[in-house]
Amino acid sequence: MALQNLVHRLRQFRTWHHWVGISVALFMLITSTTGVLLGWKKNVEVLQPATLKGESKNLHEWVSFDKVGTVAARAVDSVVGRAIEIDRMDVRPDKGIIKVTFKEGYWEVQVDGATGKILSVAQRHADWIEHLHDGSIISDGFKLIYTNYIGLGLLVLSITGFWLWYGPRKIRKVKRG
Repeated sequence: MALQNLVHRLRQFRTWHHWVGISVALFMLITSTTGVLLGWKKNVEVLQPATLKGESKNLHEWVSFDKVGTVAARAVDSVVGRAIEIDRMDVRPDKGIIKVTFKEGYWEVQVDGATGKILSVAQRHADWIEHLHDGSIISDGFKLIYTNYIGLGLLVLSITGFWLWYGPRKIRKVKRG
């Protein structure tokens, strides 16, 4: 009876492994590919622009945030051809710069904190890749469903995969005596 139970369980796990694997394969392909790209984002400038250095690290010498916002908005407007709202300003005192990111188009402007001079205007491709990676490119609700589906799918594949490896060994052991 124990042998028949083991064989039945092994067949059941094989079926689950098969169907869960098929259902999460595309999502896992997207997540793994974007994960590899995100791992390289600091090393490949196409994915994320390199952080440049400003003239001064002394915050007392820096221009106002108002000026930084105005200069950055003008810089993006000149590239894109229309005004885009600022999302955030990332202050890097150790580099002497402020990175200004925008709500649309994944644009980034690096501004010298001391002079207010534009150092770089570029798109941050790593940001949309990250949104694709976690599913938030569609919506926050989809992100929650997507990440849970991938996580639970991987958990089921791990458990059933282990059993598909271990089950035949256990069956051989039971048959031997």
